[in-house]
Amino acid sequence: MNDSVWTSQAVLDKVCRALDRFTVAHPEGHHFGRPFVTAYQLAIRVDEMYPELKDALGIQVGGAATGGRASLAQYLANQLSKKIKAHGDQFPVEGAYVSNDYVVAMTFRGADGRERSSSLVGSGYDLSLFRLRHP
Repeated sequence: MNDSVWTSQAVLDKVCRALDRFTVAHPEGHHFGRPFVTAYQLAIRVDEMYPELKDALGIQVGGAATGGRASLAQYLANQLSKKIKAHGDQFPVEGAYVSNDYVVAMTFRGADGRERSSSLVGSGYDLSLFRLRHP
């Protein structure tokens, strides 16, 4: 999986549109700003909106049951992390992470009803979080 798919599929635009669609529980906004979402939540939303991206990459959305490291969640987290590091505050997506300490399970359910458990829980890797930098 290389940067050519990132460009040819306009992945950044898709990611920004997907991040903009996450629910803000407070109608007037939250003093913390926009919500952060995990790479799994982002991959599920991107796949709901743009299923052709997963197909172009030849991968699944992700989760422990996929049996492999190549997933849409992993691809998005990796690409976003590299681009955030390279462009800093100029990049439209902000990154953070949640520690794996004391996390036992993290399970996500897409619109299709399918549950996906994070393969990173207990792995020693931190869990990536992303949000739009500006409202």
